[in-house]
Amino acid sequence: MEGLRRMSKPFFTVYCLIIYAFLLAPIAVVVIASFNAGAFLTFPPQGLSFRWYLVFFNNEVFMRAIRTSLWIAALTTVISGIIGTMAAMFYVTHAGKLKETVRVAMLAPLLLPEVLTAISLLFFVYSVGLGTQNLVGMIVGHVLITLPFVFINVSASMESYDPAWSLAAQSLGAGRFTRFRRIMLPLIKPGVIGGCLFAFIISFDVFTISFMLKGVGMSTLPIQLFDYLRTNFTPEAAAVSTCSIVLTMAVVVISEKVLGLRIHRF
Repeated sequence: MEGLRRMSKPFFTVYCLIIYAFLLAPIAVVVIASFNAGAFLTFPPQGLSFRWYLVFFNNEVFMRAIRTSLWIAALTTVISGIIGTMAAMFYVTHAGKLKETVRVAMLAPLLLPEVLTAISLLFFVYSVGLGTQNLVGMIVGHVLITLPFVFINVSASMESYDPAWSLAAQSLGAGRFTRFRRIMLPLIKPGVIGGCLFAFIISFDVFTISFMLKGVGMSTLPIQLFDYLRTNFTPEAAAVSTCSIVLTMAVVVISEKVLGLRIHRF
C-alpha cells in the first residue's frame, strides 16, 4: 500500500499542475497580449511594448470607469459585510426553527440566473422611485448579489464558535458590544475578511446587474470594456484586463497582510 502511494504521488502532482495550467492559461494569454506592439489584439504578440498601457493610463474614460467601479465595490463591501455578518450571527445563534428559512432567503440571489435578478431589480428601482439617475440602484443590486458570499463565509466561521465564551465574558461584566468586539469578532475574523474580499471582487467585476442599472453617462469598468470592444479590437483591452487582474490580486494580498486571516488566540 505504501509503495502504491509513492507511485501515485507523482501522477497526482502532474494532474494538479495540468488543472492549474488549464485554469491560468486564459489569464496568461491576456497578460502576454497586453504587451503587444502591434495595432490589433493578436496572440502571439507582434513584438513587446508598453505602448498600450500608456494609452490606457491616458484614457480618461477608462480611468473614470475604474474610479466608479472602486467606489461602488468599496461601498458594497461595507454594506454587505455589515448585513451579512449580522445575518450570519442571527442564523447561527438565534434562528432556531427558522434556520432553513433564513439560509434559503440569504442564498436566494445565487439560485436565480443573474440576468433575471438584474431585470427584476430594474423594475424594482423604478417602482420605488429610485430610477437609474444615481448610483443607489446599482449599489442595491451589487449588495444583493454579494450578500450571500459574506453570509456563507461568516456562517462557516461561526459554526465553531461556542456561545459559552460570550456568557463567560458577560458574567465578568462585559457589555454586548464589548463581547462582540473582544470575543466574537477576533474569532470569526477570517470569515468576515474572506466574505468581504469575495464581495469586493464580485462587485468590481459584475457586469449584468451593472449594465441593467447604470444611468446615462455612468459606466463601471466591465461595462466600459464591453462598449470599447464593440468598436475597437486593440491591445488596450488586454491592458485594461491585466490591470483589473493586478488590482484584484493587490486587494487580496494587502488585505491579508494588513488585516490578517489567522485567528488570534487568547
